[in-house]
Amino acid sequence: MKQALPFQLSKDRSFFESLGDWMGDVLYDELPEKGFECRDEQIFMAYQIEKTLKERNVLFAEAGVGTGKTIAYLLPAIAYARYSGKPALIACADETLIEQLVKEAGDIFKLQNYLDIKIDVRLAKSRDQYLCLKRLEEAQKDDENEYFLEEIEDQVPDFVYAHSSMQKIFPYGERSQFAGVSDEDWQKVNYHPTQQCMVCDLRNRCGQTIHRQHYRESTDLIICSHEFLMEHIWTKESRVREGQMPLLPEVSMAVLDEGHLLEFAAQKALTYEIQSETLIRLLEKVMVDGVREKTLNLMEVLQELHDKIFGLLRISSNMEETDRMKVDKSFELMELCKQTIRVSDSLLEEFVFESELYTIPEYELRMVEEFLEQYTFSLRLFTEKGDGIEWLEIIDGYETLIIMPRLVTDILHEKLFTSKIPIVFSSATLSIEKDFTYIADSLGIEKFQSFSVASPFDYDEVMKIYTEQIEQQEKPYHVEKLLKNSMQTLILFKSKAAMASFRATIGDRSDIVFEGDRELSTIVKEFQNGEYSTLCSYHLWEGLDLPLETLTRVIIYDLPFPPVDPLFDAKRSFSNDPFEEVELPFMLLRLQQGIGRLIRTSSDYGEIHVLLNEEETLQESRFTGVLPTSISK
Repeated sequence: MKQALPFQLSKDRSFFESLGDWMGDVLYDELPEKGFECRDEQIFMAYQIEKTLKERNVLFAEAGVGTGKTIAYLLPAIAYARYSGKPALIACADETLIEQLVKEAGDIFKLQNYLDIKIDVRLAKSRDQYLCLKRLEEAQKDDENEYFLEEIEDQVPDFVYAHSSMQKIFPYGERSQFAGVSDEDWQKVNYHPTQQCMVCDLRNRCGQTIHRQHYRESTDLIICSHEFLMEHIWTKESRVREGQMPLLPEVSMAVLDEGHLLEFAAQKALTYEIQSETLIRLLEKVMVDGVREKTLNLMEVLQELHDKIFGLLRISSNMEETDRMKVDKSFELMELCKQTIRVSDSLLEEFVFESELYTIPEYELRMVEEFLEQYTFSLRLFTEKGDGIEWLEIIDGYETLIIMPRLVTDILHEKLFTSKIPIVFSSATLSIEKDFTYIADSLGIEKFQSFSVASPFDYDEVMKIYTEQIEQQEKPYHVEKLLKNSMQTLILFKSKAAMASFRATIGDRSDIVFEGDRELSTIVKEFQNGEYSTLCSYHLWEGLDLPLETLTRVIIYDLPFPPVDPLFDAKRSFSNDPFEEVELPFMLLRLQQGIGRLIRTSSDYGEIHVLLNEEETLQESRFTGVLPTSISK
């Protein structure tokens, strides 16, 4: 049901004029009366967004830390959603930032209380953030999983397995609901792309299905991750063709919070994956009694060919310190893939006959057929000569071949930025010294508006920045010396591999927690509550909001240059000067974000330590211009 506007409309004033009047009253009078600071930068941003809504443009809204960006976009977004009759979409960089946005005492909570309006806000999380009941059943068959399954089983509602139609059904099964379950264990029970939800007998009681219906009914705000928005864009047409609803409903506008990270989410969503173990596991499920010998033989041959493909990939991949390993597309590998495609096609034909014999359960058969169709399509892309980009990556502990058909700039331009809805990028770091060319080119955006306002904080008074020249192998020991001076410390690494190397050197300590040990938002809460004095992370360069004594020191372990991998190599190949056009802008934006974790309120203080090896020291003069204060000697 459409909700009432938070202000009155009149015949002699347009919606946008009335919106401007209301935002002025809220930002100049109502919120300051409740103790909020009246910030010129925040007010300017709110009115720039109002202009974007009116003109239906793309806006780069760069506003420094402490501006109050969230409230600046929430006010026009809520009003515009109610005016248009469609919810506004807010896309955050990841699931952790979604939780921070909707937490108690967050900005949405404050607006509801102080303005006395009920805001209908609902979360649309990525599919792997939900429990899969089918995979839970599989995990329950292994006694070695008992140690973590109890926490999950205790929180599965009674209605899931009860047969009464009178029970109240409600959303459940989000990753954040199971705080004590590690990321590794969660991968055993969460949604996996091979699952066939359309023919699942538990579909109507599945937490993901219930959540989908719940957020589609939102009248004000839907909050999702960048990754989920990209998956929606990528799958929308195919889902409609298959008679399914798109992952997201039609929206009135989109706010891309931490918008400089959209490109990375698009890269992840707009790819095809072939995992080393999935095919083997799925085929074993359908090797049941009664299956014809010809079908069994084809399945065994396909498993052998698949193993040979990954054997060659392991040999040919470039094992650098990067998540993405370059693949050598040798003649032998290409011929092996083509042979695998032929066998897979033959097996799909045999499955047609098996379906008429009913020897294989329908759910398992549909799951394998769907997977094989995607598998052969991905292999055909891999063997074709074109502009595709391929690499080998470890995902959920398994080797995975990734195929990206083309650079995301073309797809984003075609599917997102030529739409008629207003789109607002919000971040403290969208430009390089107020030049937005890098991000616009990276995303395929040709026409846009932009502005940049500085942070209201006096960084010279509250922040000390130290650059420290250290040999790379000595960095772990230098960090240990710094940690002897006890402060709440965030250590930021450029990659998962860099963090793992640091951990291997210093060992596990009771006062240090590492990203991946448990669900990330749970780790952040534990750190905020003082259960650990040091948090090590390779993802929290942006969005982490820990005020006052909860964070007083940030250590930048390496300058965050992009990795040498096939994806960034492709970007480098399209540039005239790879270092100046790709590597340096990427590093500068990421460095600004990392430093921005320290000062979140006017009462914050602390110090930044940037550790530089000999090669990184040569770049010091290149990043001093983006620092919020001068380097302390």
